[in-house]
Amino acid sequence: METLTSTDWQKRVKQFAASSEEMGELHPEILELAYQEDWFKLFVPKIYGGAGKKLPEILRLEEELAQADGSLGWTITLCAGAAWFAGFLNPELAEEVFEDRKVCFAGSGAVGGIAIKTASGYLINGHWKYASGALHATIFTANCTLKNQDGSDILDEEGKPKVLSFILKKDEVKILSGWSYFGLVATGSHAFEVNNLEVPANRTFKINNDIKFEDEGFDYPFLQLAETTLVVNTLGMTNHFVELVEDEFLSRSGLKRYSEEQILYFKSELKACKTEISELRDNFYKAFDESWEQLQNNSTITDEKLRRVSLISRTLAHACWRITGKLFPYAGLEAAKTETEINRVWRDIHTASQHALLTFID
Repeated sequence: METLTSTDWQKRVKQFAASSEEMGELHPEILELAYQEDWFKLFVPKIYGGAGKKLPEILRLEEELAQADGSLGWTITLCAGAAWFAGFLNPELAEEVFEDRKVCFAGSGAVGGIAIKTASGYLINGHWKYASGALHATIFTANCTLKNQDGSDILDEEGKPKVLSFILKKDEVKILSGWSYFGLVATGSHAFEVNNLEVPANRTFKINNDIKFEDEGFDYPFLQLAETTLVVNTLGMTNHFVELVEDEFLSRSGLKRYSEEQILYFKSELKACKTEISELRDNFYKAFDESWEQLQNNSTITDEKLRRVSLISRTLAHACWRITGKLFPYAGLEAAKTETEINRVWRDIHTASQHALLTFID
């Protein structure tokens, strides 16, 4: 099937974004678009039927997705990001999992479960929150503390309780409705749980340390991968919000509600905001691209370069939040009306801002 142009898929996404929010999950038309474009398999190697894209291209695409619709961008980012674990899975398990055209990973980074070692695998009990895309996910990832059958902790090399990540299938988990937040509504980021679930030993994986598939990108540090993919969502949503604020203000100024001086002041403020975001965006991609190039050339990234990527990611996120608040009053009551597009984007930005990874700049 022919790949759509950016303009084509953006039109389709915007057509169904409001309906997605009403449904509390991505509209079937948007989901079909995601399957067609392999968005849930962005990181998955081509040998497993994935898109096999690399992080520099993925970041820019995720920014575009979030600019079209925050819930779509966030869901693809979190679900495709979880599918990045393809590089660390048992190859036979990976082939089985990715046979499904509609494969979609959801999960949680929290350690919410206990896995008891058995003769053939593990017995799992646990509860995990905020699994974006849970309603259409086919695979769930979950972190568990390992224990022996007598209840004692299995320890890692440092003498601490060992934690492993597990692959769980859709029919093995129970989804717990509870995503009742005012933004990113269509991500359907519900909780899930398992009770006395037995899984074979090959359902475990450990990121970065145990790469099963040699390909560019699986050795990119997970912290910076998470920071960069999250901040491009905030960036995309903010770009969308800025566009909508400008449209709303100019439509109101056409009614002669403002003096020429007030209109000029708004335009000056808007220009300053756009310039700040644009410059920070350039600095962000420059820092990231340098880190990626260093990894490809030297098989490692210096600590200084990684700190730079983290700092610019967080700085950009904070600037987006500040600028959104600064421009909000210029949009009038339409921005406070829950049915409007601008209000949805504003709510999405503020919900995304609650992800703990980007809370502090330092």
